[in-house]
Amino acid sequence: MNNLDRLSTKTAFFLGLTALLSGCTPKTPPSNAGQPTVTPATQQSGTSPAGGGLRFAEVAEKSGINYLWEVQGKRPLTILQTIGNGCAFFDYDNDGNLDILLVGRETVLYKGDGKGKFSDVSAATGIGKLTGHLLGCAVGDYDNDGFADVYLSAYRGGVLLHNQGGKAFSNVTKSSGIAAQPWASSCSFADLDGDGKLDLYICNYAQFGPNTKPQLCEFNGILSSCGPKFYLPEKGVVYRNLGSGKFQDVTKAAGADKVSGRALGVAIADFDSSGRQSIAIANDELHGDLLHNLGKTRFKNVGTESGTATDSDGNVHGGMGIDWGDYDNDGKLDLFVATFQHEAKNVYRNEGDGLFTDNSARLGLVDKTAEMVTFGVKWFDADNDGHLDLILANGHVQDNIAAIDKAATYRQPIKLFRNLSGTGFEDAGKTAGAIFEQRFVGRGLAVGDYDNDGKMDALVVDSEGKPLLLHNETPAAGSWLLLKLVGSKGNRDGIGALVTVEADGKKLLRHSATDGSYLSASDRRVHFGLGKAATATITVKWTNGTTTVKDVPVNQVLTVREEGQPAVSQVSRP
Repeated sequence: MNNLDRLSTKTAFFLGLTALLSGCTPKTPPSNAGQPTVTPATQQSGTSPAGGGLRFAEVAEKSGINYLWEVQGKRPLTILQTIGNGCAFFDYDNDGNLDILLVGRETVLYKGDGKGKFSDVSAATGIGKLTGHLLGCAVGDYDNDGFADVYLSAYRGGVLLHNQGGKAFSNVTKSSGIAAQPWASSCSFADLDGDGKLDLYICNYAQFGPNTKPQLCEFNGILSSCGPKFYLPEKGVVYRNLGSGKFQDVTKAAGADKVSGRALGVAIADFDSSGRQSIAIANDELHGDLLHNLGKTRFKNVGTESGTATDSDGNVHGGMGIDWGDYDNDGKLDLFVATFQHEAKNVYRNEGDGLFTDNSARLGLVDKTAEMVTFGVKWFDADNDGHLDLILANGHVQDNIAAIDKAATYRQPIKLFRNLSGTGFEDAGKTAGAIFEQRFVGRGLAVGDYDNDGKMDALVVDSEGKPLLLHNETPAAGSWLLLKLVGSKGNRDGIGALVTVEADGKKLLRHSATDGSYLSASDRRVHFGLGKAATATITVKWTNGTTTVKDVPVNQVLTVREEGQPAVSQVSRP
């Protein structure tokens, strides 16, 4: 099944091993040729020293979260067993405080009090009754009743949960028209046709079952999980929201069936300011897809022509997590794609006119992430300086990889990168807290401000361990705004809106979304770090119009309504 026995040198061993892990073709680490790597020495004046002063503390257990993910079955583990699980930050009962959803064979819901404590409400809400091989989640108010609903992706299944007024969830899968999926992974709620109702995109991964051959592959005499190229791809599906709790599969009619398949990550956004939501898909060792929304529920796959289908050397990658964010504050959303070991973690800079450039090496991320197998990823402003930082959840897909490759590990550290004013990224984890020195089987990752202090926190899945709740304790962080959007003409959550804040001479673009990362959903509120600003002007570009609010005091959670009448929902601690 492999040719490692014929290889004699250490280099040949490495190349042959990499070929099998990725499925077929040997790869070398991506080239940095012609792209200077930014180091901390090139910081602009006024930026903080190496590490940026970021601080996070792991507080899950003392916050009341008691949960454990355990992989079922004998070892070594198969590709299905190591796929991992997701998590979510969302406010299920509209009390202004984020709650936590942890997805697994036993899915649980923790209610947050906004002060750092959580209580298990799984039984009371019906979440604890769910069964099946549940993997990931999408969060969105699909019926515009003001309460967040949930879709749970699954291997050979899937569950649509309707929120009953913030008190409980009912399983409405059968009546919804959403079919059981073969192997669903990440998923997303977004208004794809602009009718004011959230539709649903569900990624599907690979054709795999108990009788699939091979289950395991041999690596220099050692059995372990096979690479993705051994399995035929499944493809994602688009469900159009018809209203009244009904969904219709429109994948083929929309042209969304023209994708590579073997999808693990999805992030939906209006990347070209057209007012329409386009779908970016991360595929495992196949070309990445970018489904450009042409309007009237029609999509064209522009992955290759946009420059997002491969890395800068033209190689496909093991795409897993994915996220949109304007890292250089030029007013255009850029795209991050998390990938496999010895592959660039791709930052595709949005050049406009539908074109992207892979800037991974130029930004100094290639060498800093080469050894990582990255799943969860989110852009977020950790220190409120107005620049989006990066957090990555990492972990190998082979539980016995250390026996095969002594340079690799199954458990890997969480990586935190501080944005150097859009010119590069520095590894901030070395000084950001003890949690970044530990190792985990990282999979799902979500971000959100669970204690409403204006600093974004993170939630990470350890696929063979406990959830990690990372409280942001960054000292001397800048001022901020946290915006809850309420739509009226468009979807009530304001999902898909482009939000611009002008403050202290700067203009920042963010977008409203709960998706991105891997198998997970994040706080839907739109966060802005504003540095030293005292007031700001907010402009929300909804799918059907624009709302502008001037001279807003900073350091507060603010509700912005589509009809233009803002209301302060909660003023948090400065």
